[in-house]
Amino acid sequence: MRRRLAIAFAIAALSDAASFGAALAPPLQWAVDGVTALLLFAVLGWQWPLLPGLLVEAIPGVAAFPFWVLVVGAVAAWGRVRPSTDKTLPPG
Repeated sequence: MRRRLAIAFAIAALSDAASFGAALAPPLQWAVDGVTALLLFAVLGWQWPLLPGLLVEAIPGVAAFPFWVLVVGAVAAWGRVRPSTDKTLPPG
């Protein structure tokens, strides 16, 4: 579980940094956020906080705020990390 959360936090941090750099190109920012949501669903399993996170990130100007890191923090605090059906990540 800790390994999955660490991977999720790394994905979220990289995405927030990339979104900040792509703030002036909304289609690129939306693509980054879509890929981030898919990766987080793959790592964390189905988590409801990821959906509002994706919607908020689609709002122009929000990229200046590290919202994906907060979403992963919410999952860590209130959610349960569920194993994905993908066998590329060992349990942990």
